[in-house]
Formats: sequence, structure tokens, C-alpha cells
Amino acid sequence: MGQFLIIAEKPDQAAKLAAPFSSTKKAGYFEVKPNTYFPDGALITWAIGHLCELKAPEEYNPSWKKWTLEALPIIPDRFEYKVTKLKYKQFNIIKALVNRADIQEIIIGGDAGREGELIIRTILKLCRANKPMKRLWISSLTENAVKNGFANLLPEEKTRNIYYEALSRSCADWLIGINTSRLYTVLLKQKGVKDVFSIGRVQTPTLALIVKREHEIANFKPEPFWEVEAEFNFEGKILKAKWHKDNNSRVLEERQAIAIANFCLNKRVEITSIKEETKEFAPPLLFNLSTLQATANKAFKISPQHTLDILQKLYLKGLISYPRSDSQFLTNEEAKTLPNIMENLSKIDKYKNLLPPPTKSILTNKRFVNAQKVTDHHAIIITEQLPNLSKLSTEEEKIYDLVVRQVIAAHYNNAIYSYTTIHSLVEKRAEFISKGKVQIEEGWRKVIYHTNANSPADKDELLPLLHENEHGIVTKAKERKSETQPPNRYSEGNLITLMKTAGKHLEDTELEKVLSKTEGLGTEATRAGIIGTLKDRNYIEIKKNQVFATTKGMLLIEALGESILTSPSMTAKWEQRLSEIGEGTASPNA
Repeated sequence: MGQFLIIAEKPDQAAKLAAPFSSTKKAGYFEVKPNTYFPDGALITWAIGHLCELKAPEEYNPSWKKWTLEALPIIPDRFEYKVTKLKYKQFNIIKALVNRADIQEIIIGGDAGREGELIIRTILKLCRANKPMKRLWISSLTENAVKNGFANLLPEEKTRNIYYEALSRSCADWLIGINTSRLYTVLLKQKGVKDVFSIGRVQTPTLALIVKREHEIANFKPEPFWEVEAEFNFEGKILKAKWHKDNNSRVLEERQAIAIANFCLNKRVEITSIKEETKEFAPPLLFNLSTLQATANKAFKISPQHTLDILQKLYLKGLISYPRSDSQFLTNEEAKTLPNIMENLSKIDKYKNLLPPPTKSILTNKRFVNAQKVTDHHAIIITEQLPNLSKLSTEEEKIYDLVVRQVIAAHYNNAIYSYTTIHSLVEKRAEFISKGKVQIEEGWRKVIYHTNANSPADKDELLPLLHENEHGIVTKAKERKSETQPPNRYSEGNLITLMKTAGKHLEDTELEKVLSKTEGLGTEATRAGIIGTLKDRNYIEIKKNQVFATTKGMLLIEALGESILTSPSMTAKWEQRLSEIGEGTASPNA
């Protein structure tokens, strides 16, 4: 039979794959003793992330080293990978293992996603491996998940297309990056600007959106307006109200506002209508990476990249499922494990009072469980493995807590609020409005308190109990000056959401569909990194969690003008073709 060679993406991931079995650690790999899964034993080795990278232009052609307009466009006949300089040692270990005579079959054990596929298959290609291969495809690194994965290995052709997709994506990014960066750097130099300008398929449209907001803020002229606020007394019951006409409360001239206030003071007021409306708010959807990044940024000001790093640590500790997921749904299999996980959680003090939840299982709840909406991965959830909270860093505990609460909340009832709107009339002509809300049922709000989910803000304006046609007196009436506000700056969390919905900025409806399907600019796994790139290249800076475009960033976008390089639709077209390659309906060669 011979042994299996399993190649993981990172050292700590390899350790998790070896954990369920008895094994000894060697230089650069684990040796697993024979067991029911591997009757002749197995070797588990690892990459260190991207062990290989695309060659630089001058490695194809020495004349491409110099940045000149004449050399453009730079298009190699075929793309070639090379081993990254600092990672030769591990590459050689893998290569020796791949070519060992007793290794019969290779198992691709990278993260279950496009990048994991690309990393391992590129190494195997450079090792000239021609042994049969299988694919380990798992969503978490707990012992159960690992054993289950080894018991159900996929044939490698099942994931071959997503390798082609990732490969095409990296070649596409190379072509755009190398050619356009040189072109604009040289052209700007002719205009007297000496700096290196890097341009990218995803980073540049993202930068353009940030610069656009920068201009909106700079060109904004605040306009003053006034509102009239009053207090009515209905035999001791006090009601606050705001003047409005046709639902508009703003008055553009101060003297008109003063006139309204003076007219109303000490006059009779009558309640013309009281409307009550009950609204129910369903628990928030489970997290995918971008909603979790946006929530962590809003709740704790943690940057999207840092959130991803923390999630990666929690994933490698076996505490949460695969973090780079773009789905907010589960399949039946995961939903079945949740009641057990909940029971486990009740052993942790801070979750005791929330468990057991009102609903035992969400198996039949389409809001959370829908296999059609699960792509490579399901939503980010916790695993059956309980953490030792004292061993987690403060930030790990915060992020773990967000995931826990999102999962518990899904098992709670809707939150219900009653909204009241009171219309009143002063002297039969000046209209006023008052609004308030009361929480009728707390529901899932008991579990999540710092949410940005679809829920009302917590400032309850409690209204007195009044009825229609009740009469009272205007005891106070005052005009208040405000001014129109410029659009807000993006926070880093907003930026993730903005990239995800770049479709909002598209005029073309067809492409809008593509972007909503391929999820905007970049992919779930790359967005945080792209924001990092924009920071590193000094195109944006972040102060107090707010995003500012730098002079350099503004200059580049100005130089590009109405270029295809700044438009989200260009990336949408690429993403469409890439996702077709991943689905096997388009040719990577073409």
C-alpha cells in the first residue's frame, strides 16, 4: 500500500492534523504511526503560507528590469513560479518527501479554499510530483473534524477548478499590477512627480471610492437650518413635540422659526391622532468574515486585518470554524451539532444565564440553515471544543465572545418593540409630531447588546398615556439652530462593507448582479489585506479608526481620471470570469 504524504498550509495546522494520531516530530514533518485511517502510516509536512511566488519581469527577460514605456506591455509567454527566497529550506524538505519511493499518494491539506488550493498545488507542480492525489476538505480543526475529513477524502479533480481560478486571479493581478504601475510611474515622472505608484486590480477602485468621499467632504458647504421644539401640558402630562409641515421639520430662515415658536406659545393644542405599530426584529444572521470584521471594528475598534489574525489563531486552536468564509448560513450537518455545543457552553460562567436557549435547535429555520447558500464554507461558528478562557488574550476572548453570542442569539425569539407616533395641532393650524418606543419583548437582545444588526437604537423616549382629541396648553416653544453635516468618513469596518457592496456604485444593472454574486471588490479573504496594502503604500492613513486619503492617493486617482482602472465594473468583469473558471464553465487558458 505505501504511505500517504499530507501537505498542510502552515506548521500549526499540520500539528492539528497530526493531533488525533500517535506521531513523532521530525525535521520539517510529522511521522504518523499506522492506524485505521492510514494502515501503513503517513507523513504530515507543511508549507509556510506562500512558499512560491510568480517570477519577476526581469527573470523572464533582463530588458524588462528597467521601467520604460517602450517595454510595455509586459506579457510573459507563460507564467512561471519560483520558490520564495527565505523559504527554500522547507521547500526542499517537501520536495524530498514527495519523491520518496515509499510515498504512494499525496493528500492536499491546505485550507479548504482557493488560496489553500493554489499554495499546495503550486508546490507540487514545482516538485514535479506525479503521484495520485486526494483532497482533505474540512471546515474546522477539532479532532472530530480532522478524523471525519480523513475518512471522507475528495478526489483531487473535485477541487481542481478552484486551483485554476486562484492561479488565473494571481496572473491577472500580476499583469495589471506590473504594467499599470510602471506606466503611471513613468508618466507621472515626466510631469515632475518622483515616486513609485503601484496600481492594482482591486486596490485602485477601492482607493477611488475613498478619494471620492474625500472630495465630497472637502467640497461640502454646511447650510444652517432651524427646527421648532415644543412642550405641551395635558393636565399635568408633559409631551415633547417637534413642528413639521408635510413631514419636513426644517425651516431655512431664523425669523420664520421664531415666528412659529412665538405663535404657538401658550396656545391651545389638541391631539389629532395616535398611531401604534408593533415591529419584530429577527435575530441577526450568523457571521461571515466581513460582517464579523465590521462588527468587531464597530464594537471594539479592532482593525479588519487584526480581526482576521485573531480569528486565524482561534481557528488553529480548534475553537471556531474556518474564518475566511463568505456565507452566513449552515448546512444541516452543522446545525445538528449546535444543541450539543450549546450544552457545552453552559459550563462557562458568563454564558450560564443565557442557556439553554428558548429554541432547542435551528435545524428547520431557513434564516440560518440553507445548504443552497453555503459556498465553499458555512458561516463562522464555534466548535464543540471549549476554550480555557484564562488562556485566551483579551482580544481573542472578545472576538470569541462575538461568535458565541451570534450563535446563541440565533436560538432566541424575535425582539418586539411598539412604536407610537402622536400627531397634534396647535390653534388648529401648526402641526407637531412626537415619537417614542417601548420594548415589549427582549428576545435575542438579551444576548447581543452592542449589535449593529437590524435593531432599534436604545434611546427610549417614553411617551405619556394620552388619547385622541385630548386638549392641552403649549408651555414651551423654542427654535433650535443646526446645520447640514458633511458625509461621514469611513471607518475601517465601513471600508470592508463598502468593498463588499461596490455594486452600490455601479450604474450598470447587469454588472451589479455580478458584483452581488461575486461579492464586490476583492474576496472575503483578501479585503483586509488590500486595506493594509493601501496603508503600506501611503495612499490612505487611518487616524482614530477613520480613513483619510493622502495627497499621494488623491494624486494617483486624479492622474487616472475616468479610467477603467478606477471603476468597480472592471473588477466585476474579472471576478465574473474568475468565478466561472472556479465553477468549471470557463477556460483558464483563454
